[in-house]
Order: sequence, then C-alpha cells, then structure tokens
Amino acid sequence: MTRTDKPSRPQPNPGVMDIEAYVPGKSSAHPGVAKVFKLSSNENPFGASPKAIEAVKAAAERMEFYPDGRASRLRQAIAEMHGLNVANILCFNGSDEALALLARIYLQPGDEGIITEHGFLQYKIYIQMTGAEAVTVRETNERADVDAILAAVTDRTRIIFLANPNNPTGTYLPFDEVRRLQAALPKNVLLVLDAAYAEFVRRNDYEAGIELVGSSENVVMTRTFSKVHGLGGARIGWLYAPSHIIDAVDRVRDPFNVTAMSIEAGVAAMGDRAHVTKSVEHNAKWLAWLTEQLTALGLRVTPSAGNFLLMHFPSSERYCAENADEFLLARGYILRRVTAYGFPNALRMTVGTEEANRGVVAALKEFLEA
Repeated sequence: MTRTDKPSRPQPNPGVMDIEAYVPGKSSAHPGVAKVFKLSSNENPFGASPKAIEAVKAAAERMEFYPDGRASRLRQAIAEMHGLNVANILCFNGSDEALALLARIYLQPGDEGIITEHGFLQYKIYIQMTGAEAVTVRETNERADVDAILAAVTDRTRIIFLANPNNPTGTYLPFDEVRRLQAALPKNVLLVLDAAYAEFVRRNDYEAGIELVGSSENVVMTRTFSKVHGLGGARIGWLYAPSHIIDAVDRVRDPFNVTAMSIEAGVAAMGDRAHVTKSVEHNAKWLAWLTEQLTALGLRVTPSAGNFLLMHFPSSERYCAENADEFLLARGYILRRVTAYGFPNALRMTVGTEEANRGVVAALKEFLEA
C-alpha cells in the first residue's frame, strides 16, 4: 500500500493487533455438575460484607443521579483507615484502570516498561498499547529479582510494574528489597507497586508501599477492593501517589469513573473491619493447610503470601496439570491454568471455603492415585 492509498476500513494503531488479549479464569465447570466451586479468580469465599450489600441496595434507589465525580467519601474512608493524606488518593473503576492510565501517561513509542517473568499479564498489555516495548526480566525461585530488574534498566526505561505479592506465584519482595530497588533507579523511572493482595500478607518484613510513596517522588502504590473485601463485581481500585502524579492522572481519568453503588459499597466495606479480619484469618488457616496437604500428595507448592497458591504437577503426561484440571472440572472444582504465565504444568487455586478446600485435596488425591 502506498502513502496515497486509503485503507478500506479504520485501522488500529501499529502494534495493537500484536497484543495477546487477556483471558480470565474459567467461571463454569463441565455441564451437569451438581455443585460448582469457583476457585479461579482469587475471590473472597465469604463474599462481600453484608454492610456493603445493604449500602448498594440503598444506593440503587437513586440511580438516576450521577455519582460524586471525585469519590470524596470513599477517598476519605480509605485515608482514615490507612492514615493517609486524602489529597494523595484517587479511586478508579478497578485498580486495572489506574495501572492502564499510568502506562498511557508515562509511556510513549520508543520507551521501555519493565515487567517480571511471571508477573500479571495485563502489565505487558498496558505497556504495548502505548507503543512502548515491554521488557521481561527473569525471576529467581519464582520471585522478582531486584538485581535482574536493575540490570534491565536503560535510558529508555520509564516505568516498572511490580506486583507485591505477585500473581500467580504468591511470592513477595521484602520491604528492604523494594527500597533497594527504588533507591537504585533513575529518578525519572516510575515504580508501580501493585499491592492487590497486601491485606493477606502476614510477614514482618513486608510493607505494601505506603511508606515508600510518602518518601519518594517516583513510586505509586495501587490497591483493590476485589480481594479481601469481596467486591470484584463492584470494580473499585485506588492509588496512593505523590502530588505531581495525582495531578497528572486526575487530568485524564474518566469523569464519574466510580459508580454511586461502588462508592457506597467501598465506604461500607472499609468500615467493616470484622469482615476483613474474618477473611484474613480464614485465609491464613487454610492457606497453610492446603500447602501442607498438597505437598503431602507429592505436589510442589510455591510458598504464597496471598489468598491463593500455585501447585506444580509431576512431569509425566498422565499426571500433568491439564489432566488434573479436567479431572477437577468434572467434579465441579474450577482452578486456573497458568500456561500463559510460564507455568504449563501448574494450577493456581484460590483459598476457598472449608468444603471447597477439602474437596479439591480429596479429588487430587484420587487423581494422583489413579
């Protein structure tokens, strides 16, 4: 096609059609299964706080009105809970919206964005959609490697996406390592800490990123209500960032990007500490139990600090992850294949109810002993 030729239809920007679309976890088992346990998307087995549900019902009676475009009450609730300056908080239609906007604002064609080997797949998509290059660096023992990240930084690097804890591995970087990473970065490189699973971490050497944001000019922390608060369907995310980043993001975010129902659900959820405590304690108990039981079956389990775990299957064709997945689906247990993350012979499992957890272990025992 010459420069004077006109295409026969609208054309996407260069590189868009090279992007591999994100594929979420399954939401249905095999037809005819009597009872289904969805353990593929790291959702809260207790669901949302009853207070959040009631708040949504009340807000639904006023759906003709636009929501508060600044989500002021929600930002205030977040600030009070975490001891933050409300001016450094913005809320979004899921933390995905925040992550995508950061890529659009700070990347352009010719730039580079760094991601880790087994990091969240959306990071690569966000980088590629700007025309920038996604640079993937190796991990060590299925954990982000600070030295490898720093070795990959060039004059073209503008942003680094780091999930901490990471999905799908569940591994995390101690705060000293995150601080070491930030201290060695060029000042113009933005470090984005995705702390979607922060509430579940019970480690003395972990920090979600609040302290580092408060003492730096190039760090952003994102959080979500989808995990511990059980509000995945409400799509509520937020970020905490220095004022100059808040100013930039606030100029281009969508107006009314958080619905009225979601604002009220988030405010109520943030205030229901009993629901959060119950969810975290349940997760700690059953994450440890699942790790012990699955290891006893001969599966390797990556140590996880989240509300899920990654189990690795023997290399034989008979006892591979694909066959295990089919075996579990036939019995109503939906786990997550993670081939796209670089684990063709592993499954990721959300910590579910007691019934779901015991059922998966029993089913896998049957599968491995067949």
